[in-house]
Amino acid sequence: MPRYLAPARIGLLALVELYAEGAVPNDAIIPVIDFITTHLLDCSLINPSAGLAERWKKADSTIKLIASVHHFEELLGGYPAADRLPGRRLWDRFLEKLWGIDSLHSLHEFFDQLPNLLQRTKAELRELAARGEEPPSGVLFSRNSPFGVFLRRSYLEFSRMQFSQAAELWKVFVKYRQPTAAYWRRRNPHYSRLSFDSVLLAGEHEWGDQTDEIAVAAYGNMLLMDDEDATVPVSTDEIESLLEFQIEQVQKYGVRVPTEIREQFQTLLKSSRTVPSLSHYLSFSDSWRAGDLPASFDYLHRYFDYTMQSRDRLFYQYALLNLGIVQSDFGCHREAVATMLEAITTAKENRDTTCLNFALNWFFHFGRAHPNLVRELQDSSMLGTGKESLVFLRAKAKETGMWILWSSALLSEAKLGLANGESVSASMESMVRSSQLIVEKNVKTMIGPQLSLVIALWDRLGLGVLSTMVCDVFLRCHGRSAVLDDRLKLTCRMAGLLAAKGKYGDAFAKLDTIDPSMLRSAKPDQYWHLYRGILKLRRDLHHNNLESAENLLYQLLQSGPEDIDPDLVFIIDSLHIEALTRRQDFNAAFSKIEKLMSQLREENRDVSLRIRLLLAKVHLFDCIGRPEKGFTLAMRAAGMAWRARLVALLWQAIGAVANILNALGEFAAAEQLLVAVLPRSLETDATYTNGVLYSLLADARIGLAGEVQGRGRATERAEMLAKALKALDAGYQCFSAVEDVNKRCEMMAKKATVLRAEGDHVRAAECIDTYLRLWEEEMARR
Repeated sequence: MPRYLAPARIGLLALVELYAEGAVPNDAIIPVIDFITTHLLDCSLINPSAGLAERWKKADSTIKLIASVHHFEELLGGYPAADRLPGRRLWDRFLEKLWGIDSLHSLHEFFDQLPNLLQRTKAELRELAARGEEPPSGVLFSRNSPFGVFLRRSYLEFSRMQFSQAAELWKVFVKYRQPTAAYWRRRNPHYSRLSFDSVLLAGEHEWGDQTDEIAVAAYGNMLLMDDEDATVPVSTDEIESLLEFQIEQVQKYGVRVPTEIREQFQTLLKSSRTVPSLSHYLSFSDSWRAGDLPASFDYLHRYFDYTMQSRDRLFYQYALLNLGIVQSDFGCHREAVATMLEAITTAKENRDTTCLNFALNWFFHFGRAHPNLVRELQDSSMLGTGKESLVFLRAKAKETGMWILWSSALLSEAKLGLANGESVSASMESMVRSSQLIVEKNVKTMIGPQLSLVIALWDRLGLGVLSTMVCDVFLRCHGRSAVLDDRLKLTCRMAGLLAAKGKYGDAFAKLDTIDPSMLRSAKPDQYWHLYRGILKLRRDLHHNNLESAENLLYQLLQSGPEDIDPDLVFIIDSLHIEALTRRQDFNAAFSKIEKLMSQLREENRDVSLRIRLLLAKVHLFDCIGRPEKGFTLAMRAAGMAWRARLVALLWQAIGAVANILNALGEFAAAEQLLVAVLPRSLETDATYTNGVLYSLLADARIGLAGEVQGRGRATERAEMLAKALKALDAGYQCFSAVEDVNKRCEMMAKKATVLRAEGDHVRAAECIDTYLRLWEEEMARR
């Protein structure tokens, strides 16, 4: 088949000619123009911002359009012709155009008259004026308009065809319009079996019985086939356009090609005489996201082998870049480092700045996730460093106009500053510059990373309401055009924020909003299941269902740092420590904490992770009855949190200090600290932490009530106990929200003790009944 022209494009040319002749009625103009532009410009006038399902539906319709003319009938069959003759539709006028091309000579005449639909150039107008002729009137297309470019290119491609190619195009066109023969025969009684070819029809009387033999010699057995769904050969340009569309969807949004579209496309490839090398890259992308390592390597080598044959070694660095990324995704990290270093060297030799910048950007993020693998490179080169690499990337991306890389470098610089506990204002400045770049250059793919960092910043500053708001804005406004990974992670983040408030049902419902077709890739599916398991594990721990929690932990711990996101690894490790603590296996919990702290010091990870481990260690000392041993650790955690402006962790650290002060009998100081931090802690939406702070406040006030002596101070003592009861009620509400059974029972036990001390035995008995009911309900739930 020719490179550009195909039977479907002849149909589009006929439709453009109908539009120019004024045969399209007013109510059909917009649908017809939209139909043409959708297949010429890869856009839609009616729904330009289609979602994921609509985009794939469009690809499906494009594939089917190439194979049959029924889409033309669906478009034109519902509109009357502009001449308004009874029973005459626009579809009939279209068929007149198609069946009017009744020979190879007519096909040449059809293409020869295409320039008549274009506006005349100044030189042509001067020639017409010199001959005394009037310039043509009617609808004429500008030579640079989309329709004009389409007409000019179609005319040029046909004029360059050899006779054999033109004859083949004619044969395929006859087969293409054959499904409409029955309808055309009913509308035209003079139609005969040889009317499709005027040459055969004119020579029928001369050749007689030999006409059928001549027809078979010219068309083969094509005329005997009556399969409307038979695949028609397509042009190379159409195949490459579909390939580019599918690859764009895979790369831009991180999704896999639906099975139905992939099967239809493979059928088209089989009918094509030439298979573009891009098809191997599409197969590589699909195998990569499906988690098929051998197949992805095979298709990658096959694609770049073909590429190298035609373009020498100009694209060798891109082959190495893709190979390194794939090796990293499949856990072959040392091989990925070696491959990426070779890609960097090759890009330098070929002076390919674009590939070099992408490779260095990948190397920076890889070094942040796996610092132990690139630590040896820090002394010998700049590849393993942090800020220097980002400054270099930012400068080069700005020079070359790589807006995505420039925005990514700015966000990485802000994230690095937050992770190191540096100035929040400097990180905010980088984020604002990145936001300005995204808006000015319309870099939609970077909205997800931008808002992810904004959510993390508000969360670190203790403004949980703003974190939830930004997350909700992304999912409502930008989720349709976002990359799959960003949409998945922010959906999981939203579910985590809901779970932190105790809304487990809403959290699981939010996870279920992910389209199942988006989870056909291996990595997103694994991430989704891991996060769902984390939420269930957290709920089981709060319900004190340790057997179910240990079963989940056994499954979650099978995924190491090589397989999943490092942040998820730390969450799983933290829940493992909590499970060991609830099991009262304090030695194992202590060993786990020490091991993690050693790893974080070596890898120089986020300061917030180190603070969390310090607080976990303080909590462990409290569980074994020696809270005062954690005083230094708690003060150290509070100092680090204050310097890094990790407000949510700062309130937890202050709560740990207040607990130690309670243990030392310094109840007044503990109450003063807790009263100061509780209003700010409520802004974080960390419901469990708020419940702990209320519990500690109740302990401090009970301690203060115990210090009140003398008959004249009975009223003061009663007021202090009343305040303690209010704190216990508030703590009970917080723990009820997160469904923590142990803490709810602890609040009821403390409340019963206080009420009994006041002599209110009735209310104390009610608290004891509530305590027993909670345990009975939990046992029945298991």
